Amino acid sequence: MTTISEAITTIKKAENDADKLIEDTKEKSSEKIEESRIKSKEIIEKSKEEAMSEAEKMLLEAENNAKKEATHISNKTAEKIDLSSKTAMSKVEEASDLVVKSIL
Repeated sequence: MTTISEAITTIKKAENDADKLIEDTKEKSSEKIEESRIKSKEIIEKSKEEAMSEAEKMLLEAENNAKKEATHISNKTAEKIDLSSKTAMSKVEEASDLVVKSIL
């Protein structure tokens, strides 16, 4: 009878060990799932920050390029205005010379 009792005790111990193993496995599984959630949130947040940073860089670069182009256009326009003014002034001088000559 002691053999059957020992067998039952061994079976009970094995069942308890199996239950404990299942419980530990579930707990570890839950921990891994939570770690994965946290890590994925961190990755998503980091990706958002990097995307925002890159967008800001692109915007700043576009603004700088636009400012450079505006300055270039402004300089070209000033040159053309200056040239037109000089041309007009030379025409005024020619016209005044003709008027003076025609009067005299």
